[in-house]
Amino acid sequence: MPTPEISTPAVEIPRNLEDAILALKKERRAVILAHYYQESEIQDLADFIGDSLELSRKATRVEEPVILFCGVHFMAETAKILNPEKRVIVPDLEAGCSLADGCPAPLFAEWLKKYPGHTVVSYINCSAAVKALSDVIVTSSSAEVILRQIPGPVVFAPDRNLAAWVERRLSRKFAVWPGTCVVHETFSEKKLVELMTRHPEAEVIAHPECEDRILALANYIGSTTALLRYVTESSSSSFIVATEEGILHQMRKAAPGKELIPAPPDEACSCNTCPHMKRNTMEKVYLALLNLAPAVEVPEAIRLRAKKPIDRMLEMTAGQTLAPALGRS
Repeated sequence: MPTPEISTPAVEIPRNLEDAILALKKERRAVILAHYYQESEIQDLADFIGDSLELSRKATRVEEPVILFCGVHFMAETAKILNPEKRVIVPDLEAGCSLADGCPAPLFAEWLKKYPGHTVVSYINCSAAVKALSDVIVTSSSAEVILRQIPGPVVFAPDRNLAAWVERRLSRKFAVWPGTCVVHETFSEKKLVELMTRHPEAEVIAHPECEDRILALANYIGSTTALLRYVTESSSSSFIVATEEGILHQMRKAAPGKELIPAPPDEACSCNTCPHMKRNTMEKVYLALLNLAPAVEVPEAIRLRAKKPIDRMLEMTAGQTLAPALGRS
């Protein structure tokens, strides 16, 4: 006898989503953390906005029992690793990351056997299982600071472009896992040069996940937060921005009189928009708070191992000056 289909009643989405989300957030005693690469509407709703390091730091100080993480899966995993007693939910469980997906833990574990005696340094854009195989986690804003404190041979995973940038900064060589970000590897050198020709007054600013050919053209290279700070503090009035376009929303708010031009991708597409980040929508934010799902879980054995390199990152950057995560006004 066939199993009868179970129908799930459709949920009516309120017309005023912003008010409905804020009411639900209060009812659920939830805090909303959002990455700079989220849609502008989600950024404006968040309690705190930041890059990976800032949000990791904020996650250690959350008091609410529910964390709604608007970002990608590895970010929510990090929040769960740091807050096992809290319910961590996401708008879309399928919001992943090309860097994390391109470095599966079983293959990484096998690859590490070739490098005994190396300190394993992993970019935060990796799964909890890969973090559990690591000695310390870094972010784009903390990689140089942390690696200056680590002598001897290093394995760096999974971003080869960030690794190459830090290698040049420190005049060192690492054993590097060959991963890249689907967004940052698509910027076109030819189109960027054409854009620079049309806007000779504009400074080019770029994220270190970009390829060498793009970084070579940049006036300034830095993490998402560093780029935001640079635009705010620079005397220049025009910038070509080579990173995910979501950060432009906060740049426009922080520096309303400045011209911000997104760097062009290689093809005629919106490849400078992260398809994973943009899976999160206002409707999904509402449904996540309504259902307190989908929830992110990390097996306890992996969580305990993964927490050690994250804690080490936070300890090694305790004195690092960063702009604080932006709070909702």
